[in-house]
Amino acid sequence: MQGGIYVGLSGQIALQQRLETIAHNVANASTAGFRAEEVKFETVLSRVPTNPVAFSSAGSTYLSRNTGDIVRTDDPFDVAVQGDVWLSIDVGGKQVYTRDGRMMMSPNGDVQTLSGHSVLDVGGAPIVLNPSGGVPQISRDGTITQNGQQLGAIGLHRIEEGAKLTRAENSGVIPDRPAVPALDFSNVGVLQGYTERGNVNPVMEITRLIDVHRSFDALSGAMDTADGTLRTAIRELGPSA
Repeated sequence: MQGGIYVGLSGQIALQQRLETIAHNVANASTAGFRAEEVKFETVLSRVPTNPVAFSSAGSTYLSRNTGDIVRTDDPFDVAVQGDVWLSIDVGGKQVYTRDGRMMMSPNGDVQTLSGHSVLDVGGAPIVLNPSGGVPQISRDGTITQNGQQLGAIGLHRIEEGAKLTRAENSGVIPDRPAVPALDFSNVGVLQGYTERGNVNPVMEITRLIDVHRSFDALSGAMDTADGTLRTAIRELGPSA
């Protein structure tokens, strides 16, 4: 088989993965704290001595850490995370990290996400407030007070830049390396009364979608040409009956 067919087929597989990624990003463009998924593509040279073939890999995905737009809500239980840090929540007994700072207080005073998951402090313990203590005040370092009394603090965590992030519930991620507590709040923190939108750029994703469709059509044409060339060679150069 001609190398061009391998290139075209592997390229179409890569573009299909890119198309699925774009669709998922666009569907979650308005999801608070959502991290857009990107794809890394590579050209790989197979090491076949007699007939080397260059082909495109399907690509590897990763979650973008770019910051989304900050939106004012004036809800005292909403916080927008600023800087390269993450909130910590309990999801089924696992510690998950998220940028979705929309919270609520249960009748028992438990601070939870809108999905009912406990929001954790820096030590991994659930945060509990006084259900009759009034509106909480949340400072930049995550400290929560009610009527001037400190009752807890939202845990902020740093995830190493090279860590691989796996998507989880509540716009959350699970890193393959341990996250560490944030101790310096000069460049990071939370902002009460605001939330962070997903970091998806809809216009850019639509542009990428158009590019993917054009590339797919071009590869289809190239494969048709390669197939036609191969058929012609077999017909004209093959052994006569």
